[in-house]
Amino acid sequence: MNAEIIAVGSELLTPARIDTNSLWLTAKLNGLGVEVIRKTVVGDERNLLAEAAAAALNRAPLLLITGGLGPTEDDVTREAVAQALKRRLLFSEEILKGIEERFRRLGRKMAPNNRRQAFLVEGAMPLPNPHGTAPGQWLDLPGGMIVLLPGPPRELEPMFENHCLPLLRERLPQAFIRTRFFRVAGMGESDLDNRIAPIYKPYGNPVTTILAAEGDVQIHLRARGATEQEAEALAEELGAKILAELGDSVYSTDGTPLEAVVGRAVLARGETVAVAESCTAGLLAARLTEAPGASGWFAGGFVVYGETMKTKLLGLDEALVKQHGVVSEAVAVAMAESARDRTGATYALSITGEAGPEVSTPGMEPGTVWIGLAAPSEASARLYRFPTGRERVRRYAVQTALHLLWRKLKAS
Repeated sequence: MNAEIIAVGSELLTPARIDTNSLWLTAKLNGLGVEVIRKTVVGDERNLLAEAAAAALNRAPLLLITGGLGPTEDDVTREAVAQALKRRLLFSEEILKGIEERFRRLGRKMAPNNRRQAFLVEGAMPLPNPHGTAPGQWLDLPGGMIVLLPGPPRELEPMFENHCLPLLRERLPQAFIRTRFFRVAGMGESDLDNRIAPIYKPYGNPVTTILAAEGDVQIHLRARGATEQEAEALAEELGAKILAELGDSVYSTDGTPLEAVVGRAVLARGETVAVAESCTAGLLAARLTEAPGASGWFAGGFVVYGETMKTKLLGLDEALVKQHGVVSEAVAVAMAESARDRTGATYALSITGEAGPEVSTPGMEPGTVWIGLAAPSEASARLYRFPTGRERVRRYAVQTALHLLWRKLKAS
C-alpha cells in the first residue's frame, strides 16, 4: 500500500522550523510494508489544505495529516478535511468534557476557543490524546483511510503507536519492505549510474535511488513483498548484482560512513592513524574521531595552517617548503612522514591545498589539493582538483583522504 503525509503549519514553510514528524511516521509505515510516495507541507490556509487532501486521496489510499488540530483560528485541519470530503463537522460533548477535565486537573481555566477541538469530521473516530487537548481523528473511507494527528511529537508519537498502529494492522494487507544501503567512494554519481543503470532499470521492484555528496555516493534499494522472504529475496538479488559490478568501490553495505569503516579496519589490525592538515584545518581529525572507539586507534594530529607552523610543529625543512611551495607533492609527503614519525602511528594522512576562493600560490587554481599518505613501507602523495567552493573543497579533501587510506588498508 502507498501513503501520503501532509504536514500542516505555516511555520514549517519558514527557515526556523523543520518537519520531523513525517520522518518518524515514514519509518513506522515502512515497518508495516507501507511506502510513503509523497510528503507535502501546507500552510494554515483551509482551501489550500482541502485541495491538497483531496488530491492526495486520489493518489494513495492512506493519508496522514499532522498538525492544525489546536484551538486557535489558524488551526484549520478539521475544517479543511471536512471540506475535502464534503462532510459536516459534528460537535462532541464527550470530547469537550474530556478537554475540560484536563484543564481542571492542571488547575487552569479552559479558554472558550478550546471548544473548537471537540469537533469531529462526520464519520470520524476520535483518537485519545492523554498528552494534550487535541484528539486525533480516524476516518475509514471507501477504499482508503485518513488519519489526523496533532503536531507536537510528544502527542503524535504515543497516539500513533497506541492507537493507529493497531488499526492499520487490522486493515492493511500483510506486506514487507526490505532495503539495501551501499556507499561508494572514489567514483562520481554519473560514472556510477552509467555502470549500474543497466542492472537496476529492468527492476520495478526493488526501487533504486542514488544520492550523491562530496566524494560519497549512496545507493538505496527498497524491495516490497507479500512476505518477508519475498522482499528479502528481491533486495538480495538486485543488491548482489550491483555489488558484483562495483566490487571494491563499495566500502559499506550497511550505510556505515567511511570514517567508521576505516576505524574498524585499523582497530582490527591493532594499528593507528595520525593526521597533518593545512587547508582542512582539523576537519579530517574531526571526521575520524566521530567514529565510536576512535581513541583506540587515532593517535592524534597537527593543524599546520601556515608555512611557519609546518616548519615549527612538524619540523619540515624550510628550504624544502621554499623550493616546492606549501601546496606541493614534496610538502604533502613530508607532512605525512613527519606526522607518522612524531606520533608513532602506523599510518599518517596529510592534506595541503587551496580551498579558495583566494589562493596563496600565484597561478594555482582553487580546488587544487595534495593528499599524502605515509605507511610503514612508503610515503606518497596524489594531486586532486576538486570542484570549487571553499567548504566543498574541504569536504571533498577529507572524504578523499579517508578513501585513500581505506584503499591502502584493503590492499595490504
